[in-house]
Amino acid sequence: MKTERVFLTEDKRVYFDAFLYEQGEEMDHLKRRPAVVVCPGGGYNFLCPREGDPIAMEYTAAGYNTFVLHYSVGKFAEFPTPLIELSKTVKMIRDRADEWGIIPDKIAVMGFSAGGHLAASLGVHNALSEVLKATGCKEGENRPNAMILIYPVISTSWMQNNQSGKVYEHIMGSNDYEKTYKLLNLQANVTEKTPTAFLAHTVRDKSVPVFDSINFASRLIENSVPCELHIFPNGGHGLSAANRMTVNNGNGADASFAQWVDLSKKWLDRLFNNESEAKAKLERAAYSTTMK
Repeated sequence: MKTERVFLTEDKRVYFDAFLYEQGEEMDHLKRRPAVVVCPGGGYNFLCPREGDPIAMEYTAAGYNTFVLHYSVGKFAEFPTPLIELSKTVKMIRDRADEWGIIPDKIAVMGFSAGGHLAASLGVHNALSEVLKATGCKEGENRPNAMILIYPVISTSWMQNNQSGKVYEHIMGSNDYEKTYKLLNLQANVTEKTPTAFLAHTVRDKSVPVFDSINFASRLIENSVPCELHIFPNGGHGLSAANRMTVNNGNGADASFAQWVDLSKKWLDRLFNNESEAKAKLERAAYSTTMK
């Protein structure tokens, strides 16, 4: 395993950490792997560490090359700045696929709460003209192949109601209000080109209503985009993996909600054919060895 930190701004404020498998002869059948880009939550005011590296390690252990994006928050979070940063990250991963051992058409973006809003924003707005211009992308180069959205913010209702740190004002910034309001309401921007998604939420989430996930999933289905939605009966907001590694001051462990981690891995494995591809390559390698 090797790690690398890549800075996206000159002041080193925005960066992503890469957790990469080294390509050795004994794992020749896995020289290239799918990738997962993790966007921690924090209400666009800060980045929650419990939703960053610990989550990346879950997917690294499952055989993925993983990346944790530390995007712009607070007074730097004016739309579409964080979206441009995530867009640059996905494009760079594709551009450096040979170097990093990435399968370029198997890149998932993942986000929690506001990070879920960011990940879903790339899903619906990857072809936005200002995003393509700012990142130097051709259409499709920054498009994720899948989204994993955990108690995601989808509509603007949370932003408007959450006055902590003037979240809505920071995101709106000097933008045209009506245009930006429509863009930030992600469920209204779903099309048949939106990537497939896995969503998990709890009924008792008092910070971001479960209907954000329900409405987004409904819009995906209406546009014939496959998705998987899990709604759990208990647990509040910000549970992360909901295990002992991600508890917050003793709170946040919930065995029921913790199921989303394994469920999302299985979903992504099926989508990216990880299990079948790895098995087939091992069988070919074994056959080649016996024939020598």
